[in-house]
Amino acid sequence: MTGRRLVLIVLGAAVAAAAVSGVLVSIFQHKQEARNPFFRVVELNEETVDPAVWGRNFPSQYDGYRRTVDQVRTRFGGSEAVPRTPTAVDPRSVVAQSRLDEDPRLKTIWAGYAFSKDFREERGHAYMLEDQVYTERQQVTKQPGTCLHCHASVYEPYRKAGGGDLFKGFEALNKMPYAEARGHVKFPVACVDCHDPTSMALRVTRPAFMEGIKAAKAADGVANYDVNTMATRQEMRAFVCGQCHVEYYFKGPEKRLTYPWFKGLKADQILADSGAPVLKAQHPEFEMWNQGIHARSGVTCADCHMPYMREGALKVSDHHVRSPLLNINRACQTCHKWSEDELKARAETLQMRVYELRNRAMDATVALIGDLKAAKTGGAADAELAKAQNHHRRAQFLLDFVEAENSTGFHAPEEAGRLLAISVDEARQGQIVLLQARAARK
Repeated sequence: MTGRRLVLIVLGAAVAAAAVSGVLVSIFQHKQEARNPFFRVVELNEETVDPAVWGRNFPSQYDGYRRTVDQVRTRFGGSEAVPRTPTAVDPRSVVAQSRLDEDPRLKTIWAGYAFSKDFREERGHAYMLEDQVYTERQQVTKQPGTCLHCHASVYEPYRKAGGGDLFKGFEALNKMPYAEARGHVKFPVACVDCHDPTSMALRVTRPAFMEGIKAAKAADGVANYDVNTMATRQEMRAFVCGQCHVEYYFKGPEKRLTYPWFKGLKADQILADSGAPVLKAQHPEFEMWNQGIHARSGVTCADCHMPYMREGALKVSDHHVRSPLLNINRACQTCHKWSEDELKARAETLQMRVYELRNRAMDATVALIGDLKAAKTGGAADAELAKAQNHHRRAQFLLDFVEAENSTGFHAPEEAGRLLAISVDEARQGQIVLLQARAARK
């Protein structure tokens, strides 16, 4: 009996020792995996543009990148696939939903712009180059090579066109007709546009952003700002996205891409920077985010749109870039300790309030446009029209700043509400000017 008990004790100790050893080996292996986050299968350099090559070293990130072909709609954004019959001009069998069909008021507001001919819901990064090539806007206006700055992987083409000088290549492609410049690029935004191929550090590669953020910092009293040497790592997690998700315009006959931040990043400050009679806002997510609570809290684009995830022992940034509302667990609940349903409801409530204000501003601006047409037909003097047109300029741009921004106000709901309130006031002030002028003529 004593011998059997001794055998059992020895066997038990052996099993326990084996189990502990197994756990220790597993921990050691996981630590080794975490210490070596990737295996260098291929050598990467500044000319490695194809994301699939980077994917051999970074398969998890590349898998996420490829998933940006997903088309899943949230309540106020994204796009479901719309089937179509391919043509010689546009061979696509699937396109994004038309915003012009959803809200015909946009055609009135953007009359005279190519956007009044074709404007669609946003799709994933995988489509950014394809959708630019085949948009009907290409058929109604001669777009410059400048457009590729944000619709393609241009870092290596810029360097090549500039003989190694990024800025010279940027200027060269800006001047080209779009079709000619398109021949210089092969991919939508790619790994090399955001990462140093040697260190994998985040970096800014878009000259227009480098110049724009330098101007914005100068407006805040910071002289000679160099984003790639002076920005913190967390700032870079916003800046790499802000290279493209911004407001801009084409400057001069050379069509130089310019970010209008010389007086600051707010819509009012951007409006004051240009003397154009009517302005079209683009996609000012970076500017709007800068006015919101997440920016003030140090939360960046990547924290919500590319949150960290676990794959085995590895912690990687999710490169399946998408709305946080499609990924609430990792995008939101890291900081906000409420249920997914509650967080989604809160976000949609903020968006609905902005959307309702947007509709009021839209109605007010369309009404002013109608009154301006009637006044011009009725023989109003140029001086009478000019004052109302200035109100129209402000009303439309501030409305469009919110309309064109892809979060439906979520990035900064208070700022979005402020801009829309001013827009409504400007539109109604313009109508009052026309009413007073008409009364004075009687």
